[in-house]
Amino acid sequence: MEKVPMTVRGEQKLLKELEVLLKRRPLISQAIAEARELGDLKENAEYHAAREEQGICEAQIRDIEYKLSVAQVIDVTTLANTGKVIFGTTIKLLDLDSDKEMNYCIVGDDEADIKQNLISVNSPIARGLIGKLVGDEVQITTPGGLKEFEIMDVQYI
Repeated sequence: MEKVPMTVRGEQKLLKELEVLLKRRPLISQAIAEARELGDLKENAEYHAAREEQGICEAQIRDIEYKLSVAQVIDVTTLANTGKVIFGTTIKLLDLDSDKEMNYCIVGDDEADIKQNLISVNSPIARGLIGKLVGDEVQITTPGGLKEFEIMDVQYI
């Protein structure tokens, strides 16, 4: 079983989701029991809805438990900042074509959210940045074409 990188923040988020789902379990079971008391199960919409909700909840619990079991949690705050881009670091970039500054944090696939500047370790930009140092200029082939960046800062936060 191959380990999948995850930040501490990502692990905490999954643990919170799991906690909520585990608290929903008995409520769903109670809803099934109450719906069962209403009579004929073949035409009992409440029963079928509760059973469907139970199936979705159980699938989500299994999915989160699996993700946590294969996660390799990496806490970059415990590492010395060498200025090198690694998983979990926050990078300040300068787009050399537009002179626009941007910040990205490299995270696991499940944590990625471009709206929050969280990019997947498997994204073209992250793959192009991993291993580079502050001050390096990099050319990265993105879906939008070739982009040139300068690494302005690397933070281990």
